[in-house]
Amino acid sequence: MQVAEVGILIGSTLLWAAVGSFVLTDGLPLNRPRKAIVVGLLALWLTIILCLAAFARDPDGRYAASPLKPWFDRLSSKKGLCCSDADGTALSDPDWKSNGGHYQVRLENRWIDVPEDAVITEPNRAGRTMVWPVYYRGMEDSDTRIEIRCFMPGSMG
Repeated sequence: MQVAEVGILIGSTLLWAAVGSFVLTDGLPLNRPRKAIVVGLLALWLTIILCLAAFARDPDGRYAASPLKPWFDRLSSKKGLCCSDADGTALSDPDWKSNGGHYQVRLENRWIDVPEDAVITEPNRAGRTMVWPVYYRGMEDSDTRIEIRCFMPGSMG
């Protein structure tokens, strides 16, 4: 899970817990001080979200001038846009394999099947094998679930 996603999750939880405590404790409508607190919390939450989103993708701007940036921005599989929910990772040849038209990738020292609808079918302009994983982390490392949003095979060799 990316830092921005963690911030959004924590911020949302805290915000709704705070709003719920003001709105639901006595069942009375919001009075002026309560409205100000709720509006302030909403504004703070929105500010945090926008700041985290600004740093979530390409924080140092190193890819902004890449001639492939527009291509990556619109790159998609049947699951949707690749770069919208996940950062792409280039894979070395030992970290992916093909068997009978099905792909597997090695992430966090385990082999993960690539779903058919995650495979990008257009020509690979980057040349490298790439995967866009989405991590769902649990409380323990063993609870981590990895979903492949997009996969783009390169040339083995």
